[in-house]
Amino acid sequence: MTPRTKAERRERSATARRPRPVEPARTTAEWVERARRALPGGVSSPVRSFRSVAEEPLLASRARGAHVFDLDGRRYVDYIQSFGALFGGHAHPAVVAAIRGAAPLGTSFALTSRGEIELAETILSALPWCERVRFVSSGTEAVMTAVRLARGATGRPLVLRFDGCYHGHSDSMLVKAGSGVHQIADSSSAGVPRGLVADTVIVPLGDVAAVEAAAKERGRELAAILVEPVPANSGLLLQEDSFLPALRRIASRCGALLVFDEVITGFRIARGGASERFGVTPDLVTLGKLVGGGMPVGAVSGPARLLDQLAPLGPVYQAGTLSGNPVAMAAGLASVRMALDREERARLERNSRALEAALRPVCARAPFSLRPLFFGSMFWLWPGAGAPARRPDQVGALEKRRFQRLHERLRAHGVLLAPSLYEVGFVTTAHGDAVIRETATALARALEDLAGDASLSDGG
Repeated sequence: MTPRTKAERRERSATARRPRPVEPARTTAEWVERARRALPGGVSSPVRSFRSVAEEPLLASRARGAHVFDLDGRRYVDYIQSFGALFGGHAHPAVVAAIRGAAPLGTSFALTSRGEIELAETILSALPWCERVRFVSSGTEAVMTAVRLARGATGRPLVLRFDGCYHGHSDSMLVKAGSGVHQIADSSSAGVPRGLVADTVIVPLGDVAAVEAAAKERGRELAAILVEPVPANSGLLLQEDSFLPALRRIASRCGALLVFDEVITGFRIARGGASERFGVTPDLVTLGKLVGGGMPVGAVSGPARLLDQLAPLGPVYQAGTLSGNPVAMAAGLASVRMALDREERARLERNSRALEAALRPVCARAPFSLRPLFFGSMFWLWPGAGAPARRPDQVGALEKRRFQRLHERLRAHGVLLAPSLYEVGFVTTAHGDAVIRETATALARALEDLAGDASLSDGG
């Protein structure tokens, strides 16, 4: 019936504007449907959709130590571990206590705090070549800042990076390689202006000759060479020992800055990071993951002559309301202290070696080629014959198909890997002997499930 009075029309209009009540969800499937109605693709980050493994997403309800629980209460051994942000596993008591202690004092100041200074000093104590730290809120933001700083410090526009290394989702980091050594064909995302390609050079990962050629041709324009010292965002793509020293020589020769992206590897592969592990000192380093202990923290560090070119001392502008957030700094301080503790590091190393020893014989009995690759506490199940891939274009359709099926069966048996062959697994101090036995048993059962699938065989 049509409202007859102004009052009735106002009431009808107000009723139309009221939010519709949301029916309570009782099952994971119902929550997934609600997520898809409220979030693009049902997620806040694409890999969480589980599309690359053709599975329904896993919605987490809680996690502790080595395990995560879904909304139906099922427990999984978790090797995602917030993509490497957790050294001691989920909800580590030291990190939780630090957050509980900091939060009642204020969740955000937009002022410098004591915890910020203490975390910076702790980071610098482990990186003797660094003299300053600038905190930001993510690894993406850390790389953005490092690239801007390199351009500002050198007065040059060009950044060289490697096809297969991921450095966050800022526009210039989503430019992808074309067919030629110095040609950029397109971006990896819609919405990235083509004008950005002029200032980004992409070369094949591990190809020192291509770097030499780029430096010879455009060295005077080159502000930075940006690299993951252990590429771990397109699988665990281990490079030759000579790779990083060669980049150091080329950068020094042409006056460019060498930037290590250690958002994943920082404080995980060594107390002093890649510079300690490989004996190669970069000009700048970006940090994240462990530096926040599960909270959103990124950082750029390096010598004072470079970092002091950031505002307010220098002409390179960078700012952030939540940079140095006091609760995140408290969590990060607890996490970094744990990662620098020699006993904790020894425990992590023992767990990693024990997991490798447990998985290797199981993989050797697999019905198709499967090899566990480890670098410290990072690992990758390489489902291919022959030498493991060193570049992402060496991962083929057969390897992807094998991983997809293996992921699904491991999940069915209670072990959770990242839902993409292009991600790696992470061991923590919480992955002790019982968890490792559980993992090896689950892998053996998963491989038994796949034994009759001819499409996964080495000739498939």
